[in-house]
Amino acid sequence: MSTDKYHQLQILETLEAEPQITQADLAARVNIAVGTVNWYLKQWSKKGWLKVRQIGRWRWEYILTPKGVAEKTRLAGKYLEHSMRVYRKIRDQSREALESVKNRGYQQVILLGKDDVAEICGLTCLEMGIQISREDHLAVPRIETEGPDLVVVWPEGAND
Repeated sequence: MSTDKYHQLQILETLEAEPQITQADLAARVNIAVGTVNWYLKQWSKKGWLKVRQIGRWRWEYILTPKGVAEKTRLAGKYLEHSMRVYRKIRDQSREALESVKNRGYQQVILLGKDDVAEICGLTCLEMGIQISREDHLAVPRIETEGPDLVVVWPEGAND
């Protein structure tokens, strides 16, 4: 899913939950420019996804229409599909890395990383019966996350 579509989903979800949010607060929450938020709101209003109602001198309320809810649902489905593809890729990569660890006779690894990739690899370790050590001084393979990828770093002297 593109960053643009993800931002649109975030905006639509936020508007549904907080229809009286200011454009500045919405921009800060989604981490985009206020002008971009304003542009989306105008476009969505023209498309009939959003009703805009003035509730004060400088305050507005943004109500998702059924068309807007349908678009939010469509984007959420796309996001879920994308997330599942990424999850499956990381699980496959984890299994492959851990199979190589097992094939070399190791039953323990050091897992470095605190992101979703490391978390998924940790679940795969549990599934495959491989222990995760917290002691970095052990002569066992280290699995490190590099963005969406995993890298196995073998201990010195390990057979290649």
